[in-house]
Amino acid sequence: MEKILRGGKIVLGTCYYPEHWHEKMWKEDLLRMKQAGIFVVRIAEFAWNKTEPSEGNFTFDFFDRFLDTAKETGTSVIFCTPTAAPPAWLTTAYPETLNARIDGTLLRHGARRHYNYNSPVYRRLSARIVEKLASHYGPHPNIIGWQIDGELNCETDEFYSGSDTIAFREFLKNKYGTLDALNDAWGTEFWNQIYTSWGEVFVPRPAIHDTVNPHQVFDYIRFISDSACSFAKMQSDILRKYIKAGDFITHNGLYGNLDNHRFTAESMDYMFYDCYPNFAYCVDEDPLHSGDLNDRKWSGNLSELRSISPVFGIMEQQSGPNGWNNRMEAAAPRPGQMTLWTLQSIAHGADYISYFRWRTCTMGTEIYWHGILDYSNRDNRRLAELADIYRKTASIQAVAGSRFRAAFGVLKDYDNVWDAKVDKWHYRVHAASESAIFQASQLTHTPMDYVYIPDSEHEEGKAALETLQKYPVLFYPHSVIVTGKTAALLEKYVSAGGILVLGCRTGYKDSRGQCPMAKLPGLLRDMSGTDVVDYTFIAPDDDRVTVDWDGEELEASVFVDVLEPLENAEVLGKYRQNYYAGKAGLIRNEYGKGRVYYFGGAFTRKTAMIFLEKLGIAEPWRDIIEAPECCELALREGNGRQFFFVLNYSKQSAAVTVKRELRDLYIGRAVSGKMELPPYGTAVYAL
Repeated sequence: MEKILRGGKIVLGTCYYPEHWHEKMWKEDLLRMKQAGIFVVRIAEFAWNKTEPSEGNFTFDFFDRFLDTAKETGTSVIFCTPTAAPPAWLTTAYPETLNARIDGTLLRHGARRHYNYNSPVYRRLSARIVEKLASHYGPHPNIIGWQIDGELNCETDEFYSGSDTIAFREFLKNKYGTLDALNDAWGTEFWNQIYTSWGEVFVPRPAIHDTVNPHQVFDYIRFISDSACSFAKMQSDILRKYIKAGDFITHNGLYGNLDNHRFTAESMDYMFYDCYPNFAYCVDEDPLHSGDLNDRKWSGNLSELRSISPVFGIMEQQSGPNGWNNRMEAAAPRPGQMTLWTLQSIAHGADYISYFRWRTCTMGTEIYWHGILDYSNRDNRRLAELADIYRKTASIQAVAGSRFRAAFGVLKDYDNVWDAKVDKWHYRVHAASESAIFQASQLTHTPMDYVYIPDSEHEEGKAALETLQKYPVLFYPHSVIVTGKTAALLEKYVSAGGILVLGCRTGYKDSRGQCPMAKLPGLLRDMSGTDVVDYTFIAPDDDRVTVDWDGEELEASVFVDVLEPLENAEVLGKYRQNYYAGKAGLIRNEYGKGRVYYFGGAFTRKTAMIFLEKLGIAEPWRDIIEAPECCELALREGNGRQFFFVLNYSKQSAAVTVKRELRDLYIGRAVSGKMELPPYGTAVYAL
């Protein structure tokens, strides 16, 4: 059987739903897949009824027959637990298993992901179906891996059922122990919100202007993450009792209100991702917006995934146009884009690519979510492009097992990610800078990693510091919440020679989301050599705010911290406009062997580019390959070799200069000099 993500091979697969097609089509489909280069299928994620058509009635005939066909055709299978779509008999008999809107309205049968993680009934029935499937199918020779559920926290990442309120109370009791501690953490003296019994505590409920206590919502997000992690671990623990040695457990997704690092560490062997760059071309999007990199934004998503699971695969890769009957309508990918997006995923580290889906569904909500084949089932241009992708991946098999190499890192942590969701002041600067730094990375061909600061037992002490020290420069643009543990880790990183770049609104909250009475930027004040003496949003009628850095103009976006240096810190730039003109807007502080830069605004793309250049990390491979801004340049390294991916996202040809002799893996010979990539063209060079 095809073993994937073992470092030896790049493999193609597809998502297949045997319950959607007549049984007579199965063998023909699987053989046709192999002709096009597909050797793995994922099945069963929404097919609970095929095993349990009524409560307690179990039958395995349907998937037994399909797996017999897979065995006959030599097709490897990833089998899914079917808990993403509970059957009608279940939700009708047990309405307490349903999720609810914030006003208490139940989300009824007819879609998917309409259950809640905390219903004891749903947990019991989910555990039973997983146990039945795993015990029966675990030994099957053609199954190589298992997917838990499907896209946890997709569709919605909020849960307001009665079961959730009961579980939330238990979560808070475990976290705080007493109501006094809860009241203190939630600041309930404000607006007379004090709780005097646990029965008064609920998940967030409708409030005037949607103004729910922000500290309550912060803990509620932590609770949702905990619930999803617990639900996944329940399934993973069952699967591990039955699956064969060497078979993996995974999940497909990267969604909100979820600590994906804990989720993966507790329950997965590695994470998979569902990659849909064509979302950038939905008809309600503006693909020509100058600050929007369109489908290139998915490189940022892949960087996020890589931070969670350095070894990863793509479970659903865009193959045709997307769209449900009620939203997300989009034009078809142009010729070459399916290849481009496949190579985008491989460039960022994926050695397994599974396309969604083999054939476009002829019924239901996703009748417009096209796969490789159309309704007609005839050969089409996407099938022909898939065959060409297979030829290309066959030529770059040496890449398998190598790892993406970044020139710098962007620090993140779940406290700040979640606080930005709760707090619009935080979100405005966070969203501006995250987009700007990613754009600067892409357009200057300076690859980046997202690096999560550990906040749990999964990575501590020396290992955490070693992770940070892989990067000569780290951006931590708006670390609103800074804990003592994080401050100590950053001090060690900088003291050892690292360069840390901070932005406005740093360090003014604690882990509860409250603002201590301390001089800003709080726990990072001494290390940054910075005193924040005033701050303000940039008003709509303000002039453009800039900071002069040795003749380079840094634009401050969204917000301004007015700065003063502490002893020995150096003012590198001052504001030119507004009532704070002449005040410090950029401070550098030498700290141990390293240094810290505190920039008083949120970053624009141009400002981030200037930082990359001045810190000496921009375009690290400019002496090897020169490419225009419309191309992404990515590097994978392994086994003593370097593999350069050049991806043209433009519908125009792109001129690329290979400055050193490299081996073009597509054609199998050495090249140098001027090259031309066609629209949406790709190239892979080896050194």
